[in-house]
Amino acid sequence: MGQLRSQFIFPTIQLALLRATRRASEQFRVVHFSVQHNHVHLLVEASDRRALSSGMSGLAIRIARYVNDILSRRGGFWAERWHGRALNTPLEVRQAIVYVLANARKHTRVPLRAGVDPCSSARWFDGWRDVPAESGVAPPFFQAPQWRDSDPNEQPTSDDFAARTWLCRVGWRRHGLIAMAEMPKR
Repeated sequence: MGQLRSQFIFPTIQLALLRATRRASEQFRVVHFSVQHNHVHLLVEASDRRALSSGMSGLAIRIARYVNDILSRRGGFWAERWHGRALNTPLEVRQAIVYVLANARKHTRVPLRAGVDPCSSARWFDGWRDVPAESGVAPPFFQAPQWRDSDPNEQPTSDDFAARTWLCRVGWRRHGLIAMAEMPKR
């Protein structure tokens, strides 16, 4: 499945992420996401292994159903199952945030202007070094997306993807805020 970042498919995936997070946010929540051309990167919080497994399974099914519906197709959607690993230190979490939010910059074939990826949760991230959170100014996007209109009640907010754990909310900041031009380490 290619072009998950298209103007028709990305909003559908974002809606699936939002609904999955709102469904049982105390047990499972998406904290950061980045939709690439043919896959999705996530940083999630879960109350335990069972909640993680159930949340990821439900999210994968939800995305597949929504995208198959919008494309009027049936059948398998994901080529592989999800891969995950527990993050235990502030540095690991910081590196994961950079990896998820800057992944489009890593995979692009053409240089991108400064700014954040519009196909990610970067617009709600409050840890940018370049744009202080208290300024109230949204970070600039490095693309100009033209998304289709959707239900105002289904528009995500910063609260929807707000971290609840100390590591994802505060701990990673011990290693410094993140620059918009920062790239994931190889």
